[in-house]
Amino acid sequence: MTFADALTRLEAGLRTALPGPQAQARLAPVPRREWPIDLNPARVRNAAGLVLVFPKEKTAGRSLLNREDAHIILTVRALALRHGGQVSLPGGVVDPGETFEQAALREAHEEVALALDDVRVLGALTPLDIPVSGFRLHPIVAVHPTRPQLTPSDDEVARILEVSVDDLLDPRHFVTTERKREGVAFAVPAFRIANVEIWGATAMVLAEFLALLGWS
Repeated sequence: MTFADALTRLEAGLRTALPGPQAQARLAPVPRREWPIDLNPARVRNAAGLVLVFPKEKTAGRSLLNREDAHIILTVRALALRHGGQVSLPGGVVDPGETFEQAALREAHEEVALALDDVRVLGALTPLDIPVSGFRLHPIVAVHPTRPQLTPSDDEVARILEVSVDDLLDPRHFVTTERKREGVAFAVPAFRIANVEIWGATAMVLAEFLALLGWS
């Protein structure tokens, strides 16, 4: 999918009703963890993540035709962090007084040194509750007109991934694995790309993002 095509579809999709939890659920672990019955809502912490779409040139076979395909940025979390080694969106906790958009952009700048001057925010996806870590994640979709120059934060990011939308849409990269939590096995749908598995909350956010691009 070209960057121009993705941009057109995202702009249109974010102006209408979002696919929401129904789309997110397609990539949810089964069974899915729920909030404790006695949870105090005040204890839920807000976090924001950035789904940044940008063009990256791709040569089609041996032809001279070059095209700019849509890609997104993901990060592999540093091993020293909680959930170290997992793939996530650039993002983190919303600071007091920040909007979700401001938090997502700030965290992306801190984690991967994203220069914000040319970033254009398109809108927000559906918030996603993550009971295992106590967060409500607010995904923000934005675009960059060119491939950004990025540098991983030594403390937070082990690796930066530039993942093509075409790879996410390719059914050959969709897998279901089994994991265990507290001795209980659960099925985990995931994307397996670039020698990593994208699963959990990140995959659920991407499921709604891809639904806006026509993923079925």
